This record gives sequence, C-alpha cells and structure tokens, in this order.
Amino acid sequence: MFIRTAITDDLKIITAVEQECFPPSQAASEDLFRDRLRIYPDHFLLLFDGNRLVSFLDGFTTDEEDLSDRMYDDAYMHDENGAWQMIFGVNTIPSYRRRGCAALLIKQAIAKASREGRKGLVLTCKKELIEYYSRFGFVNEGVTELSVKGGVCWYQMRLLL
Repeated sequence: MFIRTAITDDLKIITAVEQECFPPSQAASEDLFRDRLRIYPDHFLLLFDGNRLVSFLDGFTTDEEDLSDRMYDDAYMHDENGAWQMIFGVNTIPSYRRRGCAALLIKQAIAKASREGRKGLVLTCKKELIEYYSRFGFVNEGVTELSVKGGVCWYQMRLLL
C-alpha cells in the first residue's frame, strides 16, 4: 500500500469511492471533485493497494475556523496559506474498513498540516465517530449549526497543532 496526493486524472476513481462510501444525499458529485482537484489536488491524500484506490481523505485550507456546508460546494474558498486544514471526508471502501486505512490517512494529514505550519485540523462527523477521531487528538466541539448536509446531525471536531 502507498499514499500519494491526487492528480486530475484521479477524478473518476475518487468519485467512485465517494459514491461507494456515502449515500447520495451526502456524497460529493464528480463536478465538485473536478473543481477540488483543479484547485487543491495537494490536499487530497489517496491510499492505494496496488493500482486500486481503497481510501482517500480530502479538504482544503482556510482562515475560517469552523467548517460549513458552503465549503463543500465552493472549492474557490480554498486559501493555500490558510491557518486551518479542513477535512471534508475520510473515505474507505467497505472491503478495506477496519484495516487501519483511514488511520494512515488521518495521521498523514496531521503530519502534513503540522509541516505546513497550520493551527490545526477541523472535521465534522456523526456521533458514532466522535470516539474514533478522539483517538487522534481531535476534540469534540459539539453539534454544529453550520453543517446540515444530508439532513444529518454533525459534530465539529478540532485538533490543535
């Protein structure tokens, strides 16, 4: 297995993994990924098993401290010099879950944000994943009103570097 950042040619495989991991109301579209890959490909971490994409993490950097739904839809909000690394998704195909794939990507994202001098990382998750992200040092800040994607209750979590 190996990790690399994304290139625009990864559009189809990234979209396929996203659709396998999230219901349609929560999954990002191919058009959204096209914009994201054009604007901030270095903020995608892709985990491959041979030639197969099995997991990826994506998000952009910004000076805004809280993650909001509008960030998912507007790749142009990315600021390469932003203080905060937002994490929009950690996606692992079902047959590779519970093997440490997501953990590898999260640790890599934390190390990358630290090397880049960010203040920290921010993500939102469902209640059942709070404990999981806490293992990496993320702190639960409670239910966020800025993210209601898919009609789900999202909790914002932050890791300070």
